[in-house]
Amino acid sequence: MRAAMTHPPLKIGTRGSPLALAQAHETRDRLAAAFPDLAAEGAVEIVVIKTTGDKVLDRPLAEIGGKGLFTKEIDDAMLDGRIDLAVHSMKDVPTWLPDGIVLPCMLEREDPRDAFLSPRAARLADLPAGSVVGTASLRRQAQILHRRPDLRVVSFRGNVQTRLRKLDDGEVDATLLALAGLRRLGMAEVASGVIETDDLLPAVAQGAIGITCRAGDDRALAALAALNHGPTFTRVAAERALLEVLDGSCRTPIAALAELEGARLRLRGLVARPDGSQVLETAREGAAADAAAIGRDAGEELRRRAGPGFFGPSAG
Repeated sequence: MRAAMTHPPLKIGTRGSPLALAQAHETRDRLAAAFPDLAAEGAVEIVVIKTTGDKVLDRPLAEIGGKGLFTKEIDDAMLDGRIDLAVHSMKDVPTWLPDGIVLPCMLEREDPRDAFLSPRAARLADLPAGSVVGTASLRRQAQILHRRPDLRVVSFRGNVQTRLRKLDDGEVDATLLALAGLRRLGMAEVASGVIETDDLLPAVAQGAIGITCRAGDDRALAALAALNHGPTFTRVAAERALLEVLDGSCRTPIAALAELEGARLRLRGLVARPDGSQVLETAREGAAADAAAIGRDAGEELRRRAGPGFFGPSAG
């Protein structure tokens, strides 16, 4: 990297939620640590971009277009040259990126598990029958109802702070949030408990931060090469390959988690009906170097077992 003064500021695009800003500031700090020139005042600029997903909070994501609603305006700003990098929660990144945008970097993954929050119980299993659980995630909804069909699940959107306020106001009896987000906000203590992945499989790439840039932008690509965490990239590659085979979106409950042990990768995945009436699971193990192939193979099995009607209107 040449001296920052020979370049305009490196501009990082992000959503404006407290969590998104925390992730953008973490990226800026890592850039400054890797490249002293980028530690100079004004060398890196954070640009807040309001997305459709942030503006429309009164309807489930599945009704208004899915997870791309959190990235479209940011992608447009990148292609227009208004920003150079974009920091995303990887679980919000669509399976296919727009032409001209690449994803060369992921920061080290945080804990991928879900946190359980409730003033009424320490665990999901302890909630009284008929309790109301709020979540915006069909993945969480399906798995909760599969295990606890006696609970009621309602749509529950907004940033972390908004959801905590709604919980405090008694709008629901419990909610679930990504433990990674709470940790990045320094708020892990608000969780009543942590749900193990054997009980609730996480969203694809949950806990991982991805950073995109324009294809062919040598300055951005050089910066991001220094920040990329290889093991996280490998794990997420397997999970997103499974998702791609299933044509995953916010309309379909899909979960996956890849874990590494040395050069070996273990992948678990599932698809479900939103009402929890049917959950299909699979697992794979193989060489970490074959991460994407492992993910595709697992996804193809789930798609085959589910059959054509599983992802149709009856599945939500």
